[in-house]
Amino acid sequence: MNQFNRRDFLKGSSALMTLASFGLLGMDFKDQTGPIRVALIGTGWYGKSDLFRLIQVADVEVVGLADPDRRILEAAGKLVSERQKSKKVPALYEDYQELLKKEKPEYVLIGSPDHWHALMAIDALKAGAHVYLQKPISVDVIEGEAILAAARKYDRKVQIGTQRKSTPHLIQAKKEIIDTGKLGKISHAEVCCYFHMRANGNPPVEPVPDFFNYELWTGPAPLRPYDGLPHIRWWRTFMEYGNGITGDMCVHMLDTVRWMLQLGWPTQVTSTGGIYVQKEGKSNISDTQTAIFQFPELEVVWQHRTWGNPADPEYPWAFKIYGEKGMLAGSTMQADFFPYGEGEEPKHYDVVYEKEQYPEDVTEERIELNAAPATRLHMKDWLKAIETDTLPVADVENGHISTASCILANISMELGGRPLKYDPKTRTVVGDPEATTKLRRPYRAPYIHPEPDQV
Repeated sequence: MNQFNRRDFLKGSSALMTLASFGLLGMDFKDQTGPIRVALIGTGWYGKSDLFRLIQVADVEVVGLADPDRRILEAAGKLVSERQKSKKVPALYEDYQELLKKEKPEYVLIGSPDHWHALMAIDALKAGAHVYLQKPISVDVIEGEAILAAARKYDRKVQIGTQRKSTPHLIQAKKEIIDTGKLGKISHAEVCCYFHMRANGNPPVEPVPDFFNYELWTGPAPLRPYDGLPHIRWWRTFMEYGNGITGDMCVHMLDTVRWMLQLGWPTQVTSTGGIYVQKEGKSNISDTQTAIFQFPELEVVWQHRTWGNPADPEYPWAFKIYGEKGMLAGSTMQADFFPYGEGEEPKHYDVVYEKEQYPEDVTEERIELNAAPATRLHMKDWLKAIETDTLPVADVENGHISTASCILANISMELGGRPLKYDPKTRTVVGDPEATTKLRRPYRAPYIHPEPDQV
């Protein structure tokens, strides 16, 4: 073991011991009776990454892949054939509905852009599959309600890709700091992202290449003039397809705080912001935003800027939970407990890597090495939930609450920063008919918006 790898191993060893005490490391799905039949919808960067993590922890036969970009689809088929045990190239489909009908997968991973999440998830659930759905689960609140309703109606397990709940060093920090009460009474938390991740520019309109079905890719979203392949970051810079930095990054950290502190729906959401600095390009997502998620005797404050310096260079995308006896900071890379007063010592937690156990991680293109162990545990938890008929750690209901809360923040910002109180029982914003109309985005014909009572 070289010096670098030995240091990484030692840094993560205490977190791995904590996971072992939870029984998480003991889960083994490699020895099941026959492979599970899996399909991936959306074969871009993160969809493949999720699928490869599943292949690492379970006996899998990938029976189908779907993507409207033929070049990405064919490249994914080749990579999957190299990674899966059978060495077969999965059946390749442009249309995911054809895949579901012909291949009848038992497990479906969805890595498409956000504007397709609801229809794809609901169709997969109706087809009888358990679903691993990337976050955020939806682009509007009612879509999320419909996915939740479908998961319960068809009795399928839906794991959301909010894998901080399966991040080893954060599990350990929660157990040792939050669960033991070392922070005392907690009444404030901060979540943030200061990454310069807002794609911007003015590419010209151009013909759609013959390998890309742009009409199908757009689906229920508005059809923008084609100005280049939208993959990875370009689509995320438009509200037509997602919910900006808040929908992309706040959902992770808000969800983590909610998990650590066992929080349900916020009682009120308020947000302000806009495009204050980066005005030169086509991007229409905010470059600056603050949101306040209020809970009983606790508020969680979100801030993002896609320009300038981070507030804390050690924690540029992170959460900080404040109690009367100290503060816990956490990110995908580390966590720190800072006690207030005497009697406790500071404690540091480091990310876990598993490069020795999974050497293929090191050569995988664009892999997030720090997130790979968390995603593997997330996959194991999903499979365990299916096996034991229990809810997974990132069940769709919690994914919906975290997603919808971020969407409500954007609606509040759009409405000038007025406070919004969402009632999940009536599926309305209390006392605010205008905000209620924004809980459901209009769909482009012939696509029909899913309704919770009609799935």
